[in-house]
Amino acid sequence: MLPSATEDGQFKGPSINEFFPEAILFAGSPFEINRIMLIRFLAVAVLLLVFWLGTRRMQVIPTRFQSIVELGLNFARVNIAEDILGKKDGKRFLPLITTIFFMVLFLNITGPLPFLNIAGTSVIGVPLVLAVIAYVAFIYAGVKKNPGNFFRNALFPPGVPPFLYIIVTPIEFISTFLVRPVTLTLRLLMNMIVGHLLLVLFFSATQFFFFTADGGFKLFGAGTLVFGFAFTLFEVLIALLQAYIFALLTAVYIQLALAEEH
Repeated sequence: MLPSATEDGQFKGPSINEFFPEAILFAGSPFEINRIMLIRFLAVAVLLLVFWLGTRRMQVIPTRFQSIVELGLNFARVNIAEDILGKKDGKRFLPLITTIFFMVLFLNITGPLPFLNIAGTSVIGVPLVLAVIAYVAFIYAGVKKNPGNFFRNALFPPGVPPFLYIIVTPIEFISTFLVRPVTLTLRLLMNMIVGHLLLVLFFSATQFFFFTADGGFKLFGAGTLVFGFAFTLFEVLIALLQAYIFALLTAVYIQLALAEEH
């Protein structure tokens, strides 16, 4: 729904209430279902269906649909996992990185899609859960690689004079163990929030100018409509880019945990 005008005919832009729709099922319980939750369920169902259809009958000479699925999988494998972690460690963490990439992508892409119009990642729950998973993978990789020295080397970097640890250690703790999951969460969340608000702003303004404004002001509707479609295409690009960045940073953090100094 586009909030285009108030009762007195004034323009009404989007608000943060867009991200807190009314409950549809189980209102007031931990299992409350609203419009955004339904969109998340739909995105995950489509994701599972796409990969089931694309991989259930693999052929040496792939069909067009199989080729598209394989192209996506190869992109996650070659351009993210193996490029950052190398072939051996890339293969180990490939399921995690691939899952994060496609889950973020499919949840993001619901934002610019007509009739859905909001990303499943535009409320903090999903970005936070994915950031925690990436954080746990980072800790697991470091402890598995160097169980006795991972935390010590992370908090007390070798080569630093001991008297500086009183300054360096708190900084390393905050930057390594607190800032990373927070920035992962906020980067994805805020991009999806801003994108949604911009699209709603342009299309609600278009509706207002065409159907509510008087006289020559209706011409402004053509401009906001053009900008709306332009930003829709831009949001598709952002959806892909944010999925790539989230998966890439997950791989980078794992690579840092596996580095020799840790």
